[in-house]
Amino acid sequence: MKVRLFLTGTCLKFLGLMLCMFLFSTFITYAGALTYLSASCLAIDPLSSTTIYAGTRSGVFKSINSGGNWTPVNTGLTDLPVASLAIDPLTPDTVYVGTQYGGVFKSSNGGDRWTQVGTELTARDVQDLIIDPLTPATIYAGTWYGEVYKSTDGGDSWTQVNTGLTDLPVASLAIDPLTPDTVYVGTQYGGVFKSSNGGDRWTQVSTELTGLSVDFLVVDPLTPATIYAGIWNGGIYKSTNKGDSWIQVNAGLTDLCVFSLAIDPLTPAIIYAGTQYGGIFKSTNGGDSWMPVSTGLTD
Repeated sequence: MKVRLFLTGTCLKFLGLMLCMFLFSTFITYAGALTYLSASCLAIDPLSSTTIYAGTRSGVFKSINSGGNWTPVNTGLTDLPVASLAIDPLTPDTVYVGTQYGGVFKSSNGGDRWTQVGTELTARDVQDLIIDPLTPATIYAGTWYGEVYKSTDGGDSWTQVNTGLTDLPVASLAIDPLTPDTVYVGTQYGGVFKSSNGGDRWTQVSTELTGLSVDFLVVDPLTPATIYAGIWNGGIYKSTNKGDSWIQVNAGLTDLCVFSLAIDPLTPAIIYAGTQYGGIFKSTNGGDSWMPVSTGLTD
């Protein structure tokens, strides 16, 4: 599950609100309209945190009361599963959806109506979307075909920016909130790649993650040199030098299949990790140790 809170001026991945957090067994039981639907991604409005979007195999649902009730908002969407969501951090009525084998759709009115954007992505499986927090017309899309696409016009057109990448599936994207030309790509069994020039060229970073499946990446919003990577069957890795080197930080984790990570935007030493079968773990010391915080979650 990908969960994003888009703070004004800063694009963060955040597992806030502790809502439907059993991840990947992921049946939402918080509100009747979503019961028994698998939620692959969430996005939280940066200006109104009670407004949440959920991407499911049946399209997009929206809540305006912190998850108390959900309403389908699918006018203009096809029946394709939704894999990723992104909200414009400055104009949060603008929302983007990445679909499986249907490319990217855009809404300019908070999900009331959707339009497919960019013929370049038609039929692409868009696994992740990330928005430049300083220039929200710039968007990156990662696909299961090992591609990264970039748009500089709010999704109207897209260009492949793959120089230096392998053809391994792109599972996750992250952006430096203070220097947004620095972008990270997590791949399936290929580790992490980094671009320092807005995707013009990518370089594989370090050797510690080579061969690992990087399912989630998150950047510390206050100290962007610090990055965390959630690894399939490898737990959590941490870098404090923009990805040049990584160390495992798994003390206390009992499930090493980590699919989602979230950093507290005000206290970045507090981090949450969503796992496949172990529920949610929390660290209060920047990943040095973890404790389970799954009381009340169901499967």
